[in-house]
Amino acid sequence: MCFVLGVFIGLTPFVSLNLSANVMSTHKAFSFEVFHPYENGHLFDDVSRNMTSTSNSSGFLDNSTSRTNLIYSELKAETAINASDNQSLDQDLTLSRKLLIIVTPTEARSFQAYYLNRLAHVLKLVPPPLLWIVVEMDSQSTETADILRRTGVIYRHLVCKKNSTEVKDKSVNLRNVALNHIETHRLDGIVYFADDSNIYSIDVFEQMRQISQFGTWVVARLAENNRKVILQGPICNGSQVIGWHTDGTAKRFQRFYAEISGFAFNSTVLWDPKRWNRPTLEPIRQLDIVKGGFQVSSFIEQVVEDESQMEGFPTHCSRIMVWQFNTEPLVKSYWGTITASV
Repeated sequence: MCFVLGVFIGLTPFVSLNLSANVMSTHKAFSFEVFHPYENGHLFDDVSRNMTSTSNSSGFLDNSTSRTNLIYSELKAETAINASDNQSLDQDLTLSRKLLIIVTPTEARSFQAYYLNRLAHVLKLVPPPLLWIVVEMDSQSTETADILRRTGVIYRHLVCKKNSTEVKDKSVNLRNVALNHIETHRLDGIVYFADDSNIYSIDVFEQMRQISQFGTWVVARLAENNRKVILQGPICNGSQVIGWHTDGTAKRFQRFYAEISGFAFNSTVLWDPKRWNRPTLEPIRQLDIVKGGFQVSSFIEQVVEDESQMEGFPTHCSRIMVWQFNTEPLVKSYWGTITASV
């Protein structure tokens, strides 16, 4: 028994070594057959596939990607909705605003391009809708047409065909052409006579959109000696017109002391007299037979009966929004200085 036991103990190390070698060789073959990262030189592709499969099996990457896509889709949809809402809001605001019909008589002269471009830049800042009616005598000049095309403002370029030799005041006849156009086409908005030589605050165009029938405001005019400013227009208590500024030079009494660029009115007064209970069906026009200082007053008398039908802007007529002064001498002096210095 002792002999048999000794033989068995002696053979035990060889058996364990063979078993270990067999187990290791099997494990080694299994490892290299399942995954070899350097095989065919596609290390990063295999690693990427391995990571993807591992991630997919865990569900982490799918959930993260899904959440990211969902958030992106929600943001995209929200942006589209906001853009659509803003566009709809802009359209609603445009429809709710009254159309401004700006009438400008013009003629070929040294500073015509300067005046028209300056006024055009102001009108471009006014929110739509706005229509600029520019009227010339005899024919549409190429220079004026080119300026109007480049302004970016919606316009109509009209011509007065009346014989210029028979015309006493060109600007009166040019404005009448615009009034006839508004009446014929029944344009619904606020009519404003904006001479191209004046300087305008953007506020005056926003204020006139509040006009019901007739609105007026103060105009500041630089005296010929350039030493004082003369105010012409209404004196107001709130929006009620209670009097008029005058320069004291009028030799005869006139009903309303206003400048041509110191008022605006509802265009329906021209083509819908029943709405405003006008006593006469005669067309409303400027009269060139009336002397210069009284043309504005005689025109206003055709639109309203008295101050009770007027509105003063802004409140208490406390701010100047339109200036009248001749800039040609200033520009000539400026260019003369540059020429002399050169």
